[in-house]
Amino acid sequence: MHKVLTTLLVCVVGITLLYIPVNGHAVYREIEGIVAVVDDDVVLASELKNRYDQVIRQMQTQNVSLPPNEILISQIMERLILESIQKQEAERRGIRIDDETLTRAVMSFAQGNNMTLEQFQQALAADGVSYREFREEIRTEMAITRLQRNLINRRISITDQEVEGLLNSPFYKEMFSDEYRVGHILLSLEERASDEVVEAAMTEANDIVQQLRDGADFAQMAIAKSSSSRALEGGDLGWRKAGELPSLFAEEVLELDVNGIAEPIKTSGAIHIIKLLERRGAGVQKVVETNVRHILVQPSEIRSPEETAALIQDIKRQLDEGADFAELAKEHSQDPASALNGGDLGWATPDQFVGQFGEIMERTAKEGISEPFLTQFGWHVLQVLDRREEDMSDEARENMAVEILHKRRFEEEQQEWLKEIRDEAFVEVRL
Repeated sequence: MHKVLTTLLVCVVGITLLYIPVNGHAVYREIEGIVAVVDDDVVLASELKNRYDQVIRQMQTQNVSLPPNEILISQIMERLILESIQKQEAERRGIRIDDETLTRAVMSFAQGNNMTLEQFQQALAADGVSYREFREEIRTEMAITRLQRNLINRRISITDQEVEGLLNSPFYKEMFSDEYRVGHILLSLEERASDEVVEAAMTEANDIVQQLRDGADFAQMAIAKSSSSRALEGGDLGWRKAGELPSLFAEEVLELDVNGIAEPIKTSGAIHIIKLLERRGAGVQKVVETNVRHILVQPSEIRSPEETAALIQDIKRQLDEGADFAELAKEHSQDPASALNGGDLGWATPDQFVGQFGEIMERTAKEGISEPFLTQFGWHVLQVLDRREEDMSDEARENMAVEILHKRRFEEEQQEWLKEIRDEAFVEVRL
């Protein structure tokens, strides 16, 4: 039997929100006003609505069960507040993303979805997303990423002993052979929480674990309970090598069966609940190296993004007609490190390059030339000269260990840093 739809008027700072529960989830109309004050900035109701709509679309696309509406809005509000704090900090530190860099990033995003910029704009419009607002969201994300990289990296130091310890760790082989997809729920604790508060939090954590083992949906539970920055993604940390897992619970993950849930893990300032969602095999102790060269062209004050895109297409046409790659690289490439060498980048693995470059390099056949593609650095065309499989050298192992340790430490420091800036900020929620 269908329930009669009811309409509630919710007033926020004198502004009316039209709230219509449909199948247990709210639809908002005609929203404007201030829902939070964050230091010198505000979060607008329209921002909350737009982000709410995005999250709902994403969850429906991924077939994730939707949590209760008030919990979902609370999580989105917290994310908007943290973004505002970081955006203001980036502005204070002079971190700016210029329009040219932003346009390259958006074009790269569109190409990653196998679309032209015009097709991507049309796809956004079909989803009810403003292209201008999308650009500004990407600008904010890029500024926040730079801010975090600048500030959090300063908090990280890695010793030779730590590198040696990782290389000799009991799960070293698994680190390079298997990958794990882990779900994570974080229950935060105050720095000097009383024993009673800690005990109550542990009781809640044990209750959550029991509900999960009884069949509760992990993603929905993470959205409802987790204070992690990955809460709105259902706590999904994505695919990682064993050594890339946070050291706080790496060993517990290795002991779990798929769909297994560990007992709550208490650390300083938090309780962690983890579930092994999936596990898959990867390569063992060899790496595939590619001998690659490329041509890079970039927009400038005298060359527009459209003219740059036309130039890389013309270069590709000349290559298809038999032009010498090295000569074209010397003439056109704006990569100072490789242009004089005919664009030669030497032997490399995909993880040495930005994501899309490495992916296209992997997909391009031996002696093949890629289609032009866009990254944050500009337009590229690459040629794969040769491939080989090599045993991983001691230097490569050490470099990988440093990278893994840095990534682990970055995530740990990131959570702590986010907690610090949130505690220090003035926040008044008016929703």
